[in-house]
Amino acid sequence: MTKRSPIQLALLSLKGVAMGAADVVPGVSGGTIAFISGIYQELIESINNVNFAALKIWKKEGFKSFWNHINGTFFLFLFAGIIISIASLAKIVTYFLEVHPVLIWSFFFGLIIASVWLIGKTIKKWTLGAVLMLLIGTLIAFYISSIESVATVDAKWYIFLSGAIAICAMILPGISGSFILVLMGSYHLVLEAVKSRDLAVIALFAVGCLVGLLTFARLLKYLFHHFKEITIALLTGFMIGSLYKVWPWKIKVGVEPLVIHSNGKEDWMMSNVLPTNFDGDALLWPAIGCAIGGMLLILILERFAPKEA
Repeated sequence: MTKRSPIQLALLSLKGVAMGAADVVPGVSGGTIAFISGIYQELIESINNVNFAALKIWKKEGFKSFWNHINGTFFLFLFAGIIISIASLAKIVTYFLEVHPVLIWSFFFGLIIASVWLIGKTIKKWTLGAVLMLLIGTLIAFYISSIESVATVDAKWYIFLSGAIAICAMILPGISGSFILVLMGSYHLVLEAVKSRDLAVIALFAVGCLVGLLTFARLLKYLFHHFKEITIALLTGFMIGSLYKVWPWKIKVGVEPLVIHSNGKEDWMMSNVLPTNFDGDALLWPAIGCAIGGMLLILILERFAPKEA
C-alpha cells in the first residue's frame, strides 16, 4: 500500500474528480485520467486485492489489516472525488457540451493528444509487437467511436452483460464506459431503473459491473506484469483512436434525423470536418486555446504524478 501525505490525498481526490467528469463524456474515459496521472497500475493492483483472501484477512487479523490489504485509503479518497464530480462537476461538463461543444471537445482533444505523447514516451523500445498493438488499439477505438447507437435490449442477461462490458471500458484509457452503454442501447434503461428505483435491474447491472471489474482487472494485472510495453502500446492506441470521437468540428449528415437512440430520441448522424467547412462559427482561436489548456492540464497532472515502475 502506498502511503500518502494529506496533500497527496487531496490530489488523489482531485484526480477522482477528473475521472468522474471524464466518464460522463461520450468518447472520454476516466481510465485515461487515471493512466496519465500515474495511478492506473495502483488502481488495477488495488482492485485485484479485493478478493476472498481479503475477507480471510479480515476474519483472522481484523479490519485494519483488511483495509491495508485492499488499499482502502486509496479507494476512499479516489472514489470520494469521483462521486463529488458526478454530483456536481459532471453537470457543468454536460452543460458546456450542449452550449459550447466546439470548445469543450477542443479541450478534451488537447487533453488526449498530450496523454498520447506522455504515455507513448514511457515505452523504452518500440518493437514490432509494440507497433502492431498500437495500430490494433487505434483501429479498435476508431471503430467503436464511429459506431452509431443500437436499439435497447431489456433481457436480464443483456443488462448483466452491459454492466460487465461498460465497467471494463470505463477503466480502459480511450474508451468511454458511458459511450459503450449508449452503443449497447442500455444507457436509458439503466438510467430509468435508477430514477424509478427498480432494484432488480440495478442489482443485475451492479453484479455485472462487479464481475466485469474483478475479472478484467486480473487480466490487466497479468498483462502489465508480463507484457508491460505492448500493453501500454495497446492502451496508447485506444487513446489515438478515440480522437475521432472528440474531434471538435462536426456537421450533420443527411436531410433528416437518421439515428434513433436507446431513449427514443432522434438525432443527426455527424461527420468530422475541417474548421473551414464547419456550419457556423468555428471559434478556431478559442478552440486552439482550449486545446492548449487541455494539454497544460495533463502536463501539470504528470508533474505531480507518482512515478510508476
